[in-house]
Parts: sequence; structure tokens; C-alpha cells
Amino acid sequence: MGSLRRQRFGWYAYDWANSAFFATVVTVFFGPYLTSVAKAAAGPDGMVRPFDLISLHPGSIYAFAASIAVVAQVIILPMVGAVADSTPFRRRLLGIFALSGAAATTLMFFLSVETANYLYGVFLFIVANLFFGASVVVYNAFLPELATPNEADTVSSRGWAWGYLGGGLLLLANLLYFTSAKEAGTVDIAVRTILASAGIWWALFTILPLRLLPKESRRVVPSTMSGAFRQLITTLRHIRGYPMTLRFLIAYLLYNDAVQTVILMASTYGEQELGLGLDVLTQAILLVQFVAVGGSLLFDRIARRVGTRHAIAVAIVGWMMIVLAAWLVVDSAQGFFILAAAIAVVLGGIQALSRSLFSQMIPRGKEAEYFSLYEISDKGTSWLGTAFFGLAVTMTGSFRIAIASLVVFFVVGLILLVRVDVNRARADAAEQ
Repeated sequence: MGSLRRQRFGWYAYDWANSAFFATVVTVFFGPYLTSVAKAAAGPDGMVRPFDLISLHPGSIYAFAASIAVVAQVIILPMVGAVADSTPFRRRLLGIFALSGAAATTLMFFLSVETANYLYGVFLFIVANLFFGASVVVYNAFLPELATPNEADTVSSRGWAWGYLGGGLLLLANLLYFTSAKEAGTVDIAVRTILASAGIWWALFTILPLRLLPKESRRVVPSTMSGAFRQLITTLRHIRGYPMTLRFLIAYLLYNDAVQTVILMASTYGEQELGLGLDVLTQAILLVQFVAVGGSLLFDRIARRVGTRHAIAVAIVGWMMIVLAAWLVVDSAQGFFILAAAIAVVLGGIQALSRSLFSQMIPRGKEAEYFSLYEISDKGTSWLGTAFFGLAVTMTGSFRIAIASLVVFFVVGLILLVRVDVNRARADAAEQ
């Protein structure tokens, strides 16, 4: 295997590794289980009071936990990006962040309905998400090194496809285990074991990228640690010098925030609004994982025909239709499965193409810095969307109204996207 092919395989392998956390923990099992733990801690009025500060609906805890996790990322990840761009040891940083996140995920085994320790679960979720985001910042920063602009769509799409496949295989194994545990009446210990399995999978398969990715970045900006922070501040002050990159980033943060909210809350929506069991929800998410492999590759072909920006716009329109259907039409398990299949087709495409397009708009030497801003609304991270969702559930008790609010994010994101001049963005980045 040639050196570049070997390095790309190592890059794909990290998507395979970390997608276990995303598929098993973020998308399926953690949200409903945390809700069950929070319900066990609720008072006579059915509300929980974290630290006796505020009364919250147990069904909103996961949404607010996700929002807190992203606020932490907003503060910390830009600094991670600055440090990653100022050191030749990106691969080592990737390992530190990945293994720390995997450890926090494994410790979720000790979350329990019996002890009603939902705040422990919230803490671990925030920590795991923070390290997950930090690792993906470093991981994404390798993309411009491993692919030319003409290859970026294909390489990024293959990375997402490998991720969906890896996450889907572990989810399939966990579904089989959960089904047998449900028949045996040992659901609680099964869910805790499943959550821990994602951390173990994440850690084990991180070994591959740590061995195969380039040891040193070819695009290192010599800098001291304090110099990296100063450079980050300078970048944030002068990002207006790249108006098309900034416009695309804002568009992405809006439409992808809605995408991530749907993914984060899908299981909770299915359980609380449609009355579906966790086994049915897992089957639907499993469908998403495997169909999304083909969806990622399909949108790579669409991008070749109509251009990357137009392909992303097509995906956004598809997401708007999905959200409206979840609000107005879906009321059964069959409808939920149809919705899951539709999500699968557009999910991989919008994520893979957004990543590859953004990678072409970044000034050289600032890959990790810029991807730290991008990661604010990447895999499994959402802040405005989940906050709106949690607020709507607390105020109305309706998950359908919460879903409906997300249409605004897609509409505004699409309006901004169509006003992005991609060629100008590439030229501005090349002049750096």
C-alpha cells in the first residue's frame, strides 16, 4: 500500500472508530436512558431540580446537556485548533483527545436508574463530547494534507461512509444484545454495558490512525504556545478578510445545527412522542447507519454533476421536507422508519460535502484553527437547536412543536449558502 493510500486508510479508520460514540451513545441509547434516570430523580411534580437552581422536565435534560457541551466546545475548541496548528505532533494530540473521550464514555457504565445519578451522566456526556470534538478538530485538519481540492469531496465522502459502516456494525451488535436482554429482563445493565462498549470500540480502533496517519504535518506554523493563542485572536479579528469563508461557516453552523438536533433528539422524539420502544428506535437508527453509506457516495456523484454547493442545497431542501413530515405526518413506527430512510439519504451527503467544501476555503497553516470553528456544529454537537428544542419541550410538553422550530435554521442556512461565491473563497484562501 502506497504511503498516501496508507495515510488515507488511517484517516478513514478514525471515522470508523469515533462513529461508535456517535451512533450508539449520542444517537440511540444515551438520550432515552438519561431521561429514564432523570425521571427516577424527579420530585412529586414530575420535575427535576439540578442543584436546586431550576425546575426542568426530565425529557429536556439531554437537550440541555448537549447545549452545555457545545458551549464548552465554543470556549475550548478554538484554542485546541490554535495549538494543533502550532505543533508538528497532530497525531499525538489526536490520540490524547480520542482516548480521553473513550475513557469518559466507558465510565457511563456507572450511570444507573437505581441511583438516579443523572447529573453524573450529564457530566460524563459533556466531557466525552468535549474530547470527541477536540479529536475531530485535529482529525479534520489532516484532510487538506491528504487530498487535493479535486479529491476532497471523494475522500471526505469515503471517510463518512467508513464511519457509518463502523458505527452501524457496533450498533447492530448492541441491538442484538439489547433484544436478548429485554427478553431476559436485564435492560438496565444491558444499556449501561452498551454505552461502555462504545468507549471501548472508540479506543481500540483509534490505534489504527495513530499508526498510519502522518507523524508530522507538512504544513506546520512554527510558534510557541502563547503565540498560538495570539494567532487565534488575530484570526478571529481578521476573519472578515475571508467574507465567503465566513458566510459559508455561518450558513453551515445554522443548517447543520438543525441536522445535529434532529439526530440528537430522534430517539427521544420517537420514545416520548410516538411511544416507540428502544428496540424499534435502534432498528431505525441502524437503518440510517447503513443506508447513509450509500447516501454519502450518492451525493459525491451529485456534487460531480452539479457542483458541491448545489448538492448541499439539494440536501438542505431534503432536510426541510423531513422536519415538516416529522411535525405534521409521522405518527407511527412505520412512518418513523420511512423518515429514518429519508434522513439516511441526505445525512451523509450534507456532512461529507460540507466538510470537503470548507477544507478548500481555509488559508494554509490554519487548518485546525478553522476546523475548530467548524466543529462547533459538527457531528453530535448542537447548541442553538438543542436549546430551542429543550425550551420548547419544557414550555409546551410537545416534541412536535420542538421539531417544527428547526425549519427556521434550514431556511436561513440555505439563503446564506446560495450567496457563497465558492471560487472567490478558494482564491482568497490561496492568497494567504
